[in-house]
Amino acid sequence: MGTPSFIHLLAIAYGLVLIAAVFLRSPLTEAMRIDSLFLPGAGESTRPLNGLLGLLIGGYAAWSLLGA
Repeated sequence: MGTPSFIHLLAIAYGLVLIAAVFLRSPLTEAMRIDSLFLPGAGESTRPLNGLLGLLIGGYAAWSLLGA
């Protein structure tokens, strides 16, 4: 196993922020929400999408760290 890439660590952190955006309403989590970037009518009903995308992004980054 090689040294962790800075990009991988940032992706894991971003995944955690997206998961936190489902439960927390802070300026950081509101600014990082993916649903508000891509969906025109983003609101409380689309907030759980961030948790799914956070799991995918953070999980893939963690998995690629283990495979590197």
